[in-house]
Amino acid sequence: MINKQLLQPESIVVVGGSNNIHKPGGAIVRNLLEGKYAGELRVINPKEEEVQGIPAIHDVKELPPTDMAILVVAARFCPDYVEYLAKEKQVRAFIIISAGFGEETAEGAKLEQRIVDICNQYGCALIGPNCIGLLTRHHHSVFTKPIPHLTPQGVDFISGSGATAVFILESAVSKGLSFNSVWSVGNGRQIGIETVLEYMDENFDAERDSMVKLLYIENIADPDKLLYHATSLIRKGCRIAAIKAGSSESGSRAASSHTGAIASSDSAVEALFRKAGIVRCFSREELTTVGCIFTLPRFNGRNFAIVTHAGGPGVMLTDALSKGGMNVPPLPHDLAEELKEQLLPGSSVANPIDILATGGPEHLAAAIDFCENKLDNIDAIMVIFGTPGLVQLYSVYDVLHKKMLECKKPIFPILPSVNTAGEEVQEFLHKGHVNFSDEVTLATALTQVMRTPAPADQQVTIHGVDVPRIRRIIDGIKEDGYIAPALVHELLDSAGIPTVPELVSTSKQEVADFAERCGYPVVAKVVGPVHKSDVGGVALNIRSRQVLEAEFDRMMQLPEATGVMVQKMLRGTELFIGAKYEKRFGHVVLCGLGGIFVEVLKDVSSGLAPLSLAEAQSMIHSLRGYKIIKGTRGQSGINERKYAEIIVRLSTLLRFATEIKEMDINPLLADAENVIAVDARIRVEKA
Repeated sequence: MINKQLLQPESIVVVGGSNNIHKPGGAIVRNLLEGKYAGELRVINPKEEEVQGIPAIHDVKELPPTDMAILVVAARFCPDYVEYLAKEKQVRAFIIISAGFGEETAEGAKLEQRIVDICNQYGCALIGPNCIGLLTRHHHSVFTKPIPHLTPQGVDFISGSGATAVFILESAVSKGLSFNSVWSVGNGRQIGIETVLEYMDENFDAERDSMVKLLYIENIADPDKLLYHATSLIRKGCRIAAIKAGSSESGSRAASSHTGAIASSDSAVEALFRKAGIVRCFSREELTTVGCIFTLPRFNGRNFAIVTHAGGPGVMLTDALSKGGMNVPPLPHDLAEELKEQLLPGSSVANPIDILATGGPEHLAAAIDFCENKLDNIDAIMVIFGTPGLVQLYSVYDVLHKKMLECKKPIFPILPSVNTAGEEVQEFLHKGHVNFSDEVTLATALTQVMRTPAPADQQVTIHGVDVPRIRRIIDGIKEDGYIAPALVHELLDSAGIPTVPELVSTSKQEVADFAERCGYPVVAKVVGPVHKSDVGGVALNIRSRQVLEAEFDRMMQLPEATGVMVQKMLRGTELFIGAKYEKRFGHVVLCGLGGIFVEVLKDVSSGLAPLSLAEAQSMIHSLRGYKIIKGTRGQSGINERKYAEIIVRLSTLLRFATEIKEMDINPLLADAENVIAVDARIRVEKA
């Protein structure tokens, strides 16, 4: 319930404001004053006559009608203050700094709920409780520092943690990253991260609003809302990066399949971010570095030129970019010779272009101009320039400043001497630039940006999927748990997923006759035990009736055996597809190399159902083992499109069968022509 009184209040009262700037009540008054808040600022303090030059109001009854109230008093007093201020003083926005609510005790949760109910009753916006406040270009309603440079061209930052927000701001300020707003939502009972994104989306104005959003998330309360509004903002031209903390809890505690052992809440987050087009970050430094990347002009392509005056950083940057799938291509011989004429003797023009430690501003300008005008295959330029303390760098950074304004290709400034050349770096930042002080951190962050796909199409692909049949099968299942192989086969067939011919039986005669009809060699698998391989329940490459009958007898003696499945023996690259239902997120679909690789290497990619063909293809391409799928060292690749189509079909099946809580198809056997499901398990919970 974000309103004008929260964003642009004409009057603010600080309940609990004081003269002690080392406590939140005093610090928040100080920040409002130093931020030159243009409205009427009032302070309630029964013990002081004056608070930082503002006449103190001793009794809340003496307060004139006010737009917004900031509460910095004990939690137990907050509900009564909120009720009185909303009812009697027409306050329509509250920022509650105080802690001691639902984040601590059940009693605190009751106090918090009462506040939410009052705010909803009177149509009040509520930030917090348990937060550092709200920082905008209109009012600095936070008690913390640093206060970053605020500009309409800065980034919007939304955080679920106040302390973490402060540390992220510290990281950002040192890089020169400016801000438009900082939202610390605290417990977020009324206004959470999703609500802020919703407001920014529904009120978006490309001419007025920030095009960059950074998020620090500890709990995704409404994944659908986050997905919808993040996707919408990105499609409007915004760029979003986020950290999701607290995603490491393993989902394998109650897992009984390969999918369950691999999938976790983190898989759901990864899938959600990929679907929305959110760049995922894993540290404060990475988040603020991505934020800085977002402030530079967009570019297409993966080819970089590196201009440096120090060989080592250039080599490390080259390695990091290459590791991330980007290129630092060598200069053609004729162009390299042409550039060498403009640089000092001994300069290297191989790319990285090393202008030497003795190179000056004129050599830097020459190298940048050459990359801009002569190298058509270069998409962006990275400039590394520091100092050992022998010279000042004002003139060098002035050249860099001018080139960043003139050049069409983006220039990434890597200025490592933030202490030795601190004054020069700060002057450069004050001109509106950012600084990537560490080249490897930049390359890592850039890799995350480049690997993040565009927002996915949200349409469900139904073509070739028999939804009514799927529902009849699911509705006919009466018990929870793993369903019979025949039903698994029917569900896959209903989704248009090819399966190998098979028979399940407790009759040795039927099994042997089926093998004769489909032709040897065949595979026999025990039915009943969940992990067949662990109990010796799989026999491959059976070439005669005699051997098959012997394997049948052996398998029927295994614990929990209820039958034997026989299939035609096929060959090909083993692939894996799985899915696990995550509360609030829906089905997380996983794909990767199959067989033992899925367990040992855990090289899987995740997506959130339903999936488009483009999403499925992106998932396949993001696998570390993609070269095996594509074909390597004389081995032919698989039919990638059919693999992607099966992933999409499975996601559609899951969309209309939410009772499926866990499943995997392992392996699918694939070659250049076909992809066929060989073994699958599906666990259903009807409740």
